[in-house]
Amino acid sequence: MVYTSDQPQQSLSTQTARNLATTTKTAPQMRGKTPRLLLKLLPWVEVSGGTYRVNRRDIRVTEEMPTNDDGEKNIEILSGHEGEPSVTQTFVDYDDEPREYPLSIAQTILKVHTRVGDLYSNVTDQVREQLRLTVEGLMERKEKDIINHDGDGDPDKAYGLLHAADPSMRISTRTGPPTPDDFDELLAKVWKQPAFFLAHPQAIAAFGRECTLRGVPPATVQLFGSPYITWRGVPVVPSNKLKVNEGKTNILLMRVGEAAQGVVGLHKTGVSGEQVPGVSVRLMGINDQGIATYLITTYFSVACLVPDALGVLENVDITTYHNYD
Repeated sequence: MVYTSDQPQQSLSTQTARNLATTTKTAPQMRGKTPRLLLKLLPWVEVSGGTYRVNRRDIRVTEEMPTNDDGEKNIEILSGHEGEPSVTQTFVDYDDEPREYPLSIAQTILKVHTRVGDLYSNVTDQVREQLRLTVEGLMERKEKDIINHDGDGDPDKAYGLLHAADPSMRISTRTGPPTPDDFDELLAKVWKQPAFFLAHPQAIAAFGRECTLRGVPPATVQLFGSPYITWRGVPVVPSNKLKVNEGKTNILLMRVGEAAQGVVGLHKTGVSGEQVPGVSVRLMGINDQGIATYLITTYFSVACLVPDALGVLENVDITTYHNYD
C-alpha cells in the first residue's frame, strides 16, 4: 500500500490497481530498420535458373571497322537515296563471353526456445516476432550488399552498384560538396530516362545546403507517403547503406528496368518455405535442450544491363557548411 499523507488510505491506489490491468503493448521495435527505398524502386527479375546472363553487342576496337560512340560495330543503313542503288548489307554481332550474374545468398540461423513460444505467446507470437525481426535484418543486409558488394576483391565477382559502374560513368565533384552543377553533370552521363539518385542522408543534406546557398531550393515529390527532394524532376532517394569515410561519400544515379536497358534487381521467389517473396524459413529441428532452429534464406543480386545506365558522383564532401547572413 502507498500512503501520501498522514490520513489513512481510503481506496485502492492506482499503482496497485495497475498490477491487475492489461497493459497495451507494441510489437518489438527495431531501430536499425530503414525504408529500404532502393529495394522498392528497383524492378525485380525472376531468375528461375539461378544465373542471369546479360547478352550485349560485341565491342571490337579496330582501325578498319567503323564503330558508334559506344564502340559497337556500326549497323550499315542506307537512307535518303534515290534510284536503284545497292542496299547496304550488315549484321549485328554479339559478345562471345557475356557477363553472368549468379544469385548471391544471405542466410542466418534463428534459435528460439520452445518454452518461450509455448508459454509467452498468448498476446504476442514470440516465434513470429523473432522471425519478423530477423527477416528485417536480412533485408537490410540485402540492400547493403546490392550497393557495396565487392566480390571480396575480385572484380569479376563483384555485383554491388558502386563497383559495377563503368569508369567512364564516374565523375568527381568539382569543389568537394555536392552542388547543382555536379548533379547536372551526372544527369548528362545518365541522360536516357534517369529514374532516381541514391545518396546518404548526410549527402542529401549537403546538397540541400548548396542549393540554399545558390537560392535554388529543390522541389519535392511524394514517394511511398513521404516527401523527398528532386533535382531536374529526378527524385533524390536516401539510403544509409552508402558508406561515409572521413567525411566523403558517393552518390548514384541510375536508369532502371529491362525494357530501358537499365539496372535490375535479381531474385528467385517460390522457394520452399517462403514466408515473404524471396525469403524462405525452414525449421531445421529441435535439439535436446528444447531449442528450435530455423534457417532463413534469401537469394538475390543486381545487374547493370548497359554501362550508361549507372553513374557515380565520387568524392562527395558532406562536411561543408555556410554562413547565409
